[in-house]
Amino acid sequence: MLTGVFHKEMGSDIVRLALESETKTHKKKVLEEFVWGVYCNGRKFGYSIRRNNKNMSDDEAHVMQLLRGVSMGAGVLPCNNNNNNVDGEITYMRARFDRVVGSKDSETFYMINPDGASSQELSIFFVRLH
Repeated sequence: MLTGVFHKEMGSDIVRLALESETKTHKKKVLEEFVWGVYCNGRKFGYSIRRNNKNMSDDEAHVMQLLRGVSMGAGVLPCNNNNNNVDGEITYMRARFDRVVGSKDSETFYMINPDGASSQELSIFFVRLH
C-alpha cells in the first residue's frame, strides 16, 4: 500500500487493516504465517510477506535506530542516503496496542488512543481462513 493512500485512509478517522492467510496448517501460530492478503477498510490492497528482524535491511536498521527512544508518536524521518525513496522521507507511527486473541486462527490489535478517548482509530486483524 502506498504511504499516500494509507495517509488518506488514516484521515477517515477509522482504519481497519485485515491480513488474511489461507494456509491449511494449524501447526503454526496465526502470527507466524508467511503470506497475507491485505485489506484496508474492506478494499483489497495486495499481499504482505512476514519478515523477521534477522533479515533487516540497512535502511530498516537505520529507522529502528532513529526510533529507539520513541515510545509513542507519528512523524516523518529523513531517509538514509542508501534509500531509493523519491521523497527522501519515511513516515512512521509508533503506538501501544491492546492484543485480543479470538481463537487459534485470529488475533486483533487495537491501537490505544493516547488522549484517553475510547475510539479505536486503528485496528489490525490477523485471520487464518480455512
